[in-house]
Amino acid sequence: MDTFVVIFSESVTLRPASSGDAAAMRELAEAAYQPYVARIGRRPAPMTADYAMIAGSGSAWVAEQCGRLVGLLVLKSAEDHLLLDNVAVDPDVQGLGVGSRLLRLAEEQAQAQGLNQVRLYTNAAMIENLTYYQRHGYLETHRATQDGYRRVFFTKAVVPAKPEVTR
Repeated sequence: MDTFVVIFSESVTLRPASSGDAAAMRELAEAAYQPYVARIGRRPAPMTADYAMIAGSGSAWVAEQCGRLVGLLVLKSAEDHLLLDNVAVDPDVQGLGVGSRLLRLAEEQAQAQGLNQVRLYTNAAMIENLTYYQRHGYLETHRATQDGYRRVFFTKAVVPAKPEVTR
C-alpha cells in the first residue's frame, strides 16, 4: 500500500460496504493482519475471508477518506447480541481514531437493532487488541480454542434504542 496519512479522523466517512469494495477490503485486511502471521503461525481468519460475499451481504461497513478505504467493520446479528466479526484499520492510519469510530458504529448498530450487547473475539497472540478493547469498555468473558485459533472473547453492554411510539 502507498503511504497515506489521515490528519483528522473526523474527515473519515463511514458507510455500508458495497460489492465494489471487496478488493479494497481484502487488500486492507491483508495489510492490517500481516504483522500477526508470524505470531499466530498462520494467516488470521480475516485474511482468508470471502470479501466478495461480505461486501455485498449488507453486514459490512467501511471507513473511507478521500476515496480510499481506511477501515472495515463486519457485523453479524444474533438473537441476543451483535457479533463484531471483524474490524480492521489500515496500518498507515492506526492510532488516529478510525478503529474507535468503527467500534462506536458497531455499538450504535446493536442499539438500533434492539440488542443489549456487542460481542467480539480476537486472537490471543494479538496482545495489543486485548488492552485496546478493554479501554473501549469491553470485558473479557473467556478464552477458548476455536477453528484452530486461540481466541479471547469480549462483550460490552449497550442500551438498546427504545422503539418510537406513534399516536
